[in-house]
This record gives sequence, C-alpha cells and structure tokens, in this order.
Amino acid sequence: MSRKEDIMNCDDYQTAVSADPGFSDASGHADGCASCRDFQDDMLALNDKIASALELSVPPLTMPELPDIDVAKVTSMTARRGLSKVTWFALAATVLLGVFVAVRVTQMGVFYGTLEEQVLAHVDHEPQALRVTSTPVADSSLVLVVPENLATMNHDAGLITYARSCTINGNTVPHLVIQGEHGPITILLMPDEKIAESQTLQGVSVRGVILPVGNGSIAIIGAREEQLDRVQQNVLDSVKWST
Repeated sequence: MSRKEDIMNCDDYQTAVSADPGFSDASGHADGCASCRDFQDDMLALNDKIASALELSVPPLTMPELPDIDVAKVTSMTARRGLSKVTWFALAATVLLGVFVAVRVTQMGVFYGTLEEQVLAHVDHEPQALRVTSTPVADSSLVLVVPENLATMNHDAGLITYARSCTINGNTVPHLVIQGEHGPITILLMPDEKIAESQTLQGVSVRGVILPVGNGSIAIIGAREEQLDRVQQNVLDSVKWST
C-alpha cells in the first residue's frame, strides 16, 4: 500500500479482490480507478457464476406407499438408544460432502485427462486475468510469484500485466499475462511438468503451445490471430529455471 495518504495501489487492490470479490476499500482507490472497478466487476461475475453452478435442484420428497401389515404377525423388538446429536451431525455432513463432490465432478468438470486440457481449462477459469491494460505488475509482486529459487525472469518477454500463483496438476505455478498485438497472452511457468516434445493447444477462440524447457515446461496461449513464434522465443530467452 502506498505510504502517501495510505491509498492502495492497483496491485494491492486487485490482490485483495482476488481473495474476496466483495472487498470494500476504505481508502477509496477504486473510486478513481476504472481498471480496478472493472477487475472487481469481473471477479464478482465469476463468483456468481460459480455459485450458480453449485446450486442444487432437489425434487420434492415423495413417500412410497407401504403394504398393509398384519399386526398379529409383528414381533416387538427391544428399543435401542437413539443416535446422539453428534452422530446425526456427522452423518449429515457426510451426505452433504458427498453431494458437493458429485456436483463438482459432474457439473464443473474438475477431472482433465491431459496437461493440455488442464492448461486450457485454467485459462478459461481466470477471465479477469485477460484484460487489455498498459499498467505493469509491480516488481515486488512479480518476485513473490516467480521467486528466485524457482526461476529468474526478465521483462524481455513483454509487458507483464498480471502475476498470480495458481495450481496446475497439484503444483503451484506462476500464472503471468503479457500484452500481445491482438490481446493478452497467458504464460504458465511449470518447472515440474516435464514433457518430451512441444504440444499444441487449440481452444474455442485461443491457440497456444506447451514447450519443453529443461526438466519443466512453459505454456503460452493467445488469441488465434496472435503470432506466437516471436513471443515464444522472447519467453524462452527471458526465463531460466533455478533448479
């Protein structure tokens, strides 16, 4: 946060909104920053979309008709002590967890068969990152996302306007965005994802490539009109694994 009048800068504000889309800034940064207001609107819209996906449609409960019972043939049983409240709560929590997992698997598609599918899905799940802007990420934030023990990266790849730590295949990876000629370009640094050869990516409106780099790989995704060859070389020249 800026020392001058304690007003948040764009990077601080967007980090807070990423953690809580409903974040309210007492310093009033967003009042004078259209870019951050748009960022928060995108995050709120994404939050609503996820909430809608998790809504369950439960049909009304109907009881089956029971057959007539010959009371004379019924044998009484010794009454057993009922389940405790703790046990009931545990059972209820288990059922709810099972329903939630089922929704995640069937409606949100959390399982992806290939690294290519995971990368494309990750780009789709962070639309707020793909903003056209001329505001670079602060160097202090870039160092936090790309620490020296992971890799060193210079700015020759392009204007870096987004930097967050994300998860791919269970590993934390730097998710970066640079500005291309036809829009934002996503870069995912994946030092733990070793591949034998380059893999092409084809999305609905994007295309890209996953390049083998040492014992890891780097994904680069942009608009279909974007000429990625030059960007690829710049990125490869800009990134050096530390391990």
